[in-house]
Amino acid sequence: MAIRVHIPTPMRQHTDGQAVVEATGDTVQDLLDNLGKKHPGITSRIFENGQVRRFVNVYLNDEDIRYLDSLQTPIKDGDEVSIIPAVAGG
Repeated sequence: MAIRVHIPTPMRQHTDGQAVVEATGDTVQDLLDNLGKKHPGITSRIFENGQVRRFVNVYLNDEDIRYLDSLQTPIKDGDEVSIIPAVAGG
């Protein structure tokens, strides 16, 4: 089952400029691992020490995975995942 993954502009250099790519998996972790195999440079932009970086948000169908089962959140056909870097400023 292929899941659509929305890639933020700063990370598109690792997906050949594509805004949306497909990856597979049964959980968010599986999906992001599969994404990293297809687009190796993106892994270090998402993960640090095996965890999603502090300033990277991952959403499953508009729900922050931190409020679900985090990386163990199950995914199903038709779901969409969005990777969104946090924005700060003042």
